Amino acid sequence: MTGPEPVGVRVRMRHLGEPVALLFGRLGLTPNGLTLIGFGITVAGAALAGLGLWLAAGIVVFVGGAFDLLDGALARATGRASTVGAFLDSVFDRWGESVVYTGIVIGCLNADFNLGAILAAVAMSEAFLVSYARARAEGLGFGGGSGMAAVGLAPREVRLVILSLGLLASGLLGGVQAAGTTTGTGTSTGAWGLAADSDGARVLAAALSLIAILATITVIQRIIHVTKQAASSDGK
Repeated sequence: MTGPEPVGVRVRMRHLGEPVALLFGRLGLTPNGLTLIGFGITVAGAALAGLGLWLAAGIVVFVGGAFDLLDGALARATGRASTVGAFLDSVFDRWGESVVYTGIVIGCLNADFNLGAILAAVAMSEAFLVSYARARAEGLGFGGGSGMAAVGLAPREVRLVILSLGLLASGLLGGVQAAGTTTGTGTSTGAWGLAADSDGARVLAAALSLIAILATITVIQRIIHVTKQAASSDGK
C-alpha cells in the first residue's frame, strides 16, 4: 500500500499497529479499504470540530489518523504494497489533514475565537509545506527511500498526536471561547477574538502554535538536508 519503508518514529508506530492491521485483514479489509475508512473517520472528526465538540473531535481525529498506520502495516505484512496504494495513501492523508484543520477553523470562527482560526490556517499551511518539501525533494532524486521521511521534528504522526491531544485537552477544559465580556446589548467587547478566555482555547491555541513552529522547523531541516545532498553530489 505504501511506498518505501520509513524509519525512526514512523517504523516504531507502524510496527505497534501491525497486529491490529492483520486483524482487519482477516476480517476481509484491504489496505485501500483501510485508507478510505480512515479518511471517512477523519472527516467525521473534522465535522465534530466544526460543531465545537472538541473532546469528541480529538478522539475521532486520532482514530482516523491511526488508520494511516494500519493500512501501510497491512500492505507490508500481506505483501500487497503497490505504487497506486502509496499514491492513494498520500493523497487521502493530505486530504484528511486539510479537512481537519478546516473543521477547526470553522469551530473557532463559530466560537468567535479568531486567533484559533488563524493559528489553524497557519498550522495547515506549514504542515502542507512539510509534505511538499518531501515530495518535491524525492521527485528530484534527493533523499530517496526513507531518507526524507526521517528528516525533521514533525512528520505527520507527530503532528497528529499534538493535534489530537490539543483537541482532547480543549474539550476537557471547557471548550473554546473568545476573550471579552458581553454588554447589556449582547455585544462582545473582546479584542476581535484575538485572545482566549478559557483554558480550552489556550490549550488549543498552544497545540496549533506548536504544530506550526515544529512544521516550519521541519521544512527548514529538509531544505538543509537537500542542499547538503546536492553539494555532496556536485563534489563527487
